[in-house]
Amino acid sequence: MTEKEKEYLYWLCCCPHLGAVSIRKLYEHFHSFETIYNMEEISFPTKSGIKVSLKKALKEWRSQFFLCREEYMKLSQRQIRFVTPFDGDYPKRLFDMADYPMGLFVKGRLPTEECPAVAIVGARGCSSYGEQLAWEFARVLANEKVQIISGLALGIDSASHQGALKAPGATFGVLGCGVDICYPASNYPLYESIIRTGGIVSEFPLKTSPIPRNFPMRNRIISGLSDVVLVVEAKTKSGSLITAETGLEQGRDIFAVPGRVTDYLSVGCNQLIQQGAHMAISPGDILEYLGIKYNKQLILHEKNANSLAKKEKMVYSCLDFKPKHLDDIIDSCGLTISECMSILLELELGGYVFRSANHYYGKKL
Repeated sequence: MTEKEKEYLYWLCCCPHLGAVSIRKLYEHFHSFETIYNMEEISFPTKSGIKVSLKKALKEWRSQFFLCREEYMKLSQRQIRFVTPFDGDYPKRLFDMADYPMGLFVKGRLPTEECPAVAIVGARGCSSYGEQLAWEFARVLANEKVQIISGLALGIDSASHQGALKAPGATFGVLGCGVDICYPASNYPLYESIIRTGGIVSEFPLKTSPIPRNFPMRNRIISGLSDVVLVVEAKTKSGSLITAETGLEQGRDIFAVPGRVTDYLSVGCNQLIQQGAHMAISPGDILEYLGIKYNKQLILHEKNANSLAKKEKMVYSCLDFKPKHLDDIIDSCGLTISECMSILLELELGGYVFRSANHYYGKKL
């Protein structure tokens, strides 16, 4: 593709009323994006598959071409690339999608074809246990050079990216807004770290706000960039299940971490397993599926408390993966406040427990 043609494709991808399928249908008929720009409204044939309303919108969008062209010319200054299906580094995995994006905005780099990729998704309002699981799965997989794909959202997504960043592998965040916007804003340090080792990707034009309807579209790219989709925690109706569903449509295998039947955050995962998804009880399950040799001891379990002193064991046994308040721990172990807090601090420093806000403590994987 010539640079000039790419400018016209950029203009089309920035049109708010045209989707990937419509752009591709137009190209398949006219074989040139510049020709599409120059065509008069009445010249669009019925066979193009473009609705009358979209033809009108496209005609009105012509007035924005020079602004789009100017923005395109300045992308490199902002360290952003515009990657199309005609470029050699466009992710081949995305061609499994009927509606693969006609343009990707990229900060950093894209996933490579040589290394396997796993999408890790789950609830924004996840439990501490789910957050630990996502972090550990991502860390272990990334340590085996598996690329981790997620959506940079709070909860499971963030934990997955953070876990991957602790290993030599790379992680990639797919956004439901422009790549020039970090959403949520609180994840900006994570956003910056991802760009340094992996990349931030979106099919949405720059300055696009993170509105709700964008996220189901973004989810299909998360699964599309991956070989496997892992769901860690998910409620009955959630974006994570949408990602799993689109993954199935794209021919991806789905893994889910099982949970207690009484836990509302595990309902979605348990349903997926019931419907035929693979059960993931350790990163080894996914590595084995991907055909990667690994240490067979890769099984997640709580810390071995045998080396702890008697009172430390007593306090540790009162904890769970779901954080408990200090008052409840004191009631369970029967120690004084000062003694209990001193032991909890020792356990925290030893890596046995974690402390969340307002004196809540839980077991650490």
